[in-house]
Amino acid sequence: MKKLFLLLLLIGSFGLFQQEAKAQALGTDYNNAIGGRFGIANGITFKHFMNNNDALDFIVNFKSKKNQYSTFRIIGLYEKHIPINDAPGLKWYYGGGGGIGVYDDKRADNSEVALSLDGVLGLDYKFNGAPINVSLDWKPALELAPDTGFDAEGFGLAIRFAF
Repeated sequence: MKKLFLLLLLIGSFGLFQQEAKAQALGTDYNNAIGGRFGIANGITFKHFMNNNDALDFIVNFKSKKNQYSTFRIIGLYEKHIPINDAPGLKWYYGGGGGIGVYDDKRADNSEVALSLDGVLGLDYKFNGAPINVSLDWKPALELAPDTGFDAEGFGLAIRFAF
C-alpha cells in the first residue's frame, strides 16, 4: 500500500511539473530550447537560461568547403539577454565564450585542433502561445589554432523548440 501511495504521488508530481513546463513553453519566456542553427556553419544549438537574463548557449556546428577544408566545432557561450520594451518575447543579447574542434585541410590531408574565442550579438524571439523560439545573430570568432585570424562571417539563424 505504501509503495502504491508513493507511486501515485510521484506520478502526480510529474504531472504538475509537466503542466508548469507546458505553460511556460507557451508563454513569451522559456528555460530551455533546442534546435538548429543555420548559416555559413550549420549545426545544433541548445540554450539554457540560468535566470531571466543570463543564458548558456551550446552549439555543435559543421562547416565545409568542397575539396578544401571542413570543420567540426563545439562552442559554449555565456549570453546576457535584455528585453526590448513594448515587444513581448523579443530580447537582444550579447556575450562571449570559446570553441574547440577539428580543422581538416583536405588539400594537405591534414587534421588539426581548432581553438577560438567567440563573441555573439543578436535578437531572440519567443512566440507567445507556441513552443517556438527563433534568434538571428552575429557570432564573430578570434581563431587561435590551427592558424590565427578573425572570422567575421558567423551570421546565423536558429530555430528552436522551447521547453
